[in-house]
Amino acid sequence: MLQWLRRYRRAWLPGDVSAGVVVAMMMIPQGMAYAIVAGLPPVVGIYASILPPVVYALFGSSMTQSVGPMAIVSLMTAAVIGPLAPAGSSLYGVLAAQLALVSGLMLLVCGALKLGFLANFFSRPVMSGFTFGSAVVIAQGQLPALLGGDFGHIHMPSAALGIAALLLLVLARQWLAGLLRLAGLNPALADTASKLAPMLVVIAGTALMACSSLPAQGVHMTGTVPAGLPGLNLATSSGHWRALLQPGLLIGFIVFLMSMSAAQTLALKRNEKLLSNHELLGLGAANVASALSGGFPVTGSISRSAVNFAAGANSPLASLITAALLALALIAPTGWLALLPLPVLAATIIVAVLGMLEWATLRMAWRYDRGDALAWLATGVGVLALGVEAGVVIGVALSMGTLIWRASRPHIAVLGRIAGSEHFRNIERYPGLTQPEILLLRIDANLFFGNVEAVGERIEEELRGHPGACHLVLTMTAVSSIDTTALYALTEWNASLKRRQIGLHLAEVKGPVLDRLRQTELLQQLNGQLFLSTAMAVDYLHRTVPGWDPHI
Repeated sequence: MLQWLRRYRRAWLPGDVSAGVVVAMMMIPQGMAYAIVAGLPPVVGIYASILPPVVYALFGSSMTQSVGPMAIVSLMTAAVIGPLAPAGSSLYGVLAAQLALVSGLMLLVCGALKLGFLANFFSRPVMSGFTFGSAVVIAQGQLPALLGGDFGHIHMPSAALGIAALLLLVLARQWLAGLLRLAGLNPALADTASKLAPMLVVIAGTALMACSSLPAQGVHMTGTVPAGLPGLNLATSSGHWRALLQPGLLIGFIVFLMSMSAAQTLALKRNEKLLSNHELLGLGAANVASALSGGFPVTGSISRSAVNFAAGANSPLASLITAALLALALIAPTGWLALLPLPVLAATIIVAVLGMLEWATLRMAWRYDRGDALAWLATGVGVLALGVEAGVVIGVALSMGTLIWRASRPHIAVLGRIAGSEHFRNIERYPGLTQPEILLLRIDANLFFGNVEAVGERIEEELRGHPGACHLVLTMTAVSSIDTTALYALTEWNASLKRRQIGLHLAEVKGPVLDRLRQTELLQQLNGQLFLSTAMAVDYLHRTVPGWDPHI
């Protein structure tokens, strides 16, 4: 906080104020709706939108990210707490706050240990598949509230109100920004105004409930919303720590991934540097703050952060203004919040998650890498069939499995010389010149315990295909590390080739790799030579082939 306050400029203030007001208007219906998704009283969503962004502003590194409740994290909260306590009970609320505490502490520990790099092990296709599956689950879960009951017992007044709100929100999402631009409104303002459509629809629905007979006809409302700020306490259930530990770790992981996705997008637009370890600390502190104020797990929201940015936010002051306005909304009379119709809130949730149903990542992955596409499908189906937690585990396992599978099958190219040059290229792609006595192989990966067997098999395969080869040159331009298992493998390959009177030569070995090899006996025992470049190796070996003696 001291960093952005120190360089704060007066010219930023109007943008921060306008963004703070706009996001506060979004957060009232959105926060209440996401609390319902989490199985909590609607007011808890506002509680979770006050203190967490204030604390994030102290420790986070993003200048424009909006931290608070988010649909997927709310769904995960409900999936974790639902089997442990009855919905609506005091224990349910305690466990939700305790879950935020576990997630926050985990993020703080990871930030202190500088483990921000772990986010790189959850691939984008897997994240997209998880988001898609979660969005479908959320939308499906809101259908009873939208229709006033399940499909067999639809409440017609509720269904009429909910479907009308849904259609208005869909139309606003598709056409409102364009219509406002045609009317002469600035494009940025038009886009921001269109994002406030849920607030306008909720206000209209609330007004309709206040001046019609819909409540008497059985349309459900949010009910009494207690006035006043949440008290600070750390109520926990000692018997549920173990049950919340693993889900808390998973939710913390998802909180970090979701937040980093939103913050990275905005940081690129503002040409700013995002510090992943600071993000861990900021998000961890925000979740601890949510636990202290009776909330539930929170994260950076992609859609809300985009609105914050589009509305003119220049610094975290915008989030502080949003939090102050939400606090004022609770201090002021809250009777009007009790009239919010649940079918309309359900419609806002469904439309919000519909924006998460994007197929672009699957289509690109299907064209570019079928393995990533299958990971997308497996993660999405895992969420739908097995639940959100299982979907996260499947996603992480697939990300790591794909990484290991690819690393264990490195690309190895047979090289040939481009005529008239000193460049050597893959003979499957370029018309390179080769010599039967010299086999050139380029290994395009680091050598480690997971791939040395595959590399050895490929070397033997190529030697069988080149029976006249008396020199094997390994071009190591892409090898940045060689672990102990690979070192033993190199030593064994060297001994085997020596017995077969085939020289083993290394070319273009990187400096750090060479420094470590010099600490071993491999270079002294090498049945060949070390060359600065592949061209130098070929030129030298070509001259020595006719009278080559492997024992010299």
